[in-house]
Amino acid sequence: MKNEIFQKLIYQLVSKLFVLPIYKFLFKGQLIGRENIPQKDSFIMVSNHGSLLDPPLLGHALGRNISFMAKAELFKIPLLGFVIKACGAYPVKRGIADRNTIKIACNKLSNDNCIGIFIDGTRQKNGRVNKPKQGAALLAFKNQKLLLPVAIVNSHRLIKFKFCIPFFSKILIKVGKPVQPPQNSTRDDLNYVTMLLKKDINNLIG
Repeated sequence: MKNEIFQKLIYQLVSKLFVLPIYKFLFKGQLIGRENIPQKDSFIMVSNHGSLLDPPLLGHALGRNISFMAKAELFKIPLLGFVIKACGAYPVKRGIADRNTIKIACNKLSNDNCIGIFIDGTRQKNGRVNKPKQGAALLAFKNQKLLLPVAIVNSHRLIKFKFCIPFFSKILIKVGKPVQPPQNSTRDDLNYVTMLLKKDINNLIG
């Protein structure tokens, strides 16, 4: 219980002191579709991925404590590892089926914590969903949790330089209507929900 309270305090501290100025003043962040965010139960937020700043920007904008998967190597970096762990991030080993990561995600969902998944698994140069993985749909089935499609617009081109002067893009975060979890874990059912999420997110991007 004490760890959960401490984690929430650290999360709020990082969100308000560090992320808020970046989101609001640097990138003129704006949230569209707040009414679609579930306020009582936990859910799985599914998004496109264009920048390393996506997790804190999304977590701050949605106003919910969202735990993201993070590269295992990041947890070994002094201070950064402490902060991201305190904020609820959990490590994932890329390139292998990490059962421990899945177990952690399921435990968080069962304890009413929200988790965030970038459906392509890695950053995309065009900022869209291109080759989505079925992991989010599978987790939703295992835990019978809603999937929340979210688009973060312009994160793949946050900063542009003109005559050596930086220009910051405006960040739009658009929240779609929740998607029901698959009723079965068959490949067809998982693929159907995954493709539905891809369509919803890309439509939000425009």
